[in-house]
Amino acid sequence: MREMDVIISRYSELKAQNIRCILATVVHVDGSSYRRAGARMLVDEYGNITGAISGGCLEGDALRKALFALDRQENKLVTYDTSDEDDAALGAQLGCNGIIQVLFEPVDYTDANNSCELLRRVAEQEVPMAISIVFNLDKSRKQHGTVLIADENHAVASKPIPDNLNKALLFKSKEVINEGDSCFGELEIDGEKHYVFIQKHQPPVNLVLVGAGNDAQILAQQADLLGWNVTVTDGRPTHANKERFVGSCQVIVAKPEETLENIKIDNRTCFVLMSHNYNYDLAVLKLLLGKTEIPYIGILGPLKKYERMLNELADESIEVSKEDLNKIHAPVGLEIGAETPAEIGLSILAEIQSVLKNKNARPLKQKTEPIHDTTANQFQKITL
Repeated sequence: MREMDVIISRYSELKAQNIRCILATVVHVDGSSYRRAGARMLVDEYGNITGAISGGCLEGDALRKALFALDRQENKLVTYDTSDEDDAALGAQLGCNGIIQVLFEPVDYTDANNSCELLRRVAEQEVPMAISIVFNLDKSRKQHGTVLIADENHAVASKPIPDNLNKALLFKSKEVINEGDSCFGELEIDGEKHYVFIQKHQPPVNLVLVGAGNDAQILAQQADLLGWNVTVTDGRPTHANKERFVGSCQVIVAKPEETLENIKIDNRTCFVLMSHNYNYDLAVLKLLLGKTEIPYIGILGPLKKYERMLNELADESIEVSKEDLNKIHAPVGLEIGAETPAEIGLSILAEIQSVLKNKNARPLKQKTEPIHDTTANQFQKITL
């Protein structure tokens, strides 16, 4: 499960037991930090923590701050400065050298649009969403908190906020969804300055494994740990069944020409052809060609297998476009010396991640710039 799903699940348990809780969210990072803006943790009134806002150095103090805000029943912004390496107050010194803003929001179970309920609505969507969190660096001012969730067309749910603020957030939310990534904004409404973190939330990756062998079992388990939606399809009911593929994995028994009949394809749907049956993989590959929304097609096996496929497609006068050639990865995976099924699964998932994030999968030690884009941390002026 993804971290947000784990937090939502825990929230549901606490709500059913009427145990008070508070949501902590990293809303801005200036400099380096183990977790970026959007990291969350849920704290109940007994001090139990679900999720994380750092690598462990902030959680101890954040727990105390959370319980204080929970007792006061008011949103609270807390600043952590990890740039002072001589300050041991934060526990383990990770040398992150960053200033981290964390917003604490007590959860009101009677509010149908409390912060956790808004997160639940986001997680239920199958399209990109924007989550707007409004805070104020002047801690004496009101901290609005999580106030709006929106898709590319309209607001899905919101809390009562000034109309102009709502309009500005909705305008920027659409821009974030359609054109970019999460962003930070600064806007002035009726003479009052607000700071905003608008988080872009993508639905889970949909990974379709064509083939239900033992290696597909392991790859499905690994993808499930990442919170991806996994579908396994194979023509053999002895292999494609829920006894072999447990958890949330969807299992489909189908002939190769029927593979796509029960699979919804979008721009986060990736395929790995790994049936260990050449003709089966080739038949499915033919179905995938020309599907412009598919970002990734991996083919397990040696380069000679892929070259044979291309030759047979050419013999059948089936043209493989340049776009399709770019999205086909054969042999599948990154070169990491993988030998075992688990190692091969790791190389496949890492390659898919790099493709979806448009990264070149080089070692981080080769980067001369910061790991994360520091310009993305700057506040942008938002105007109506």
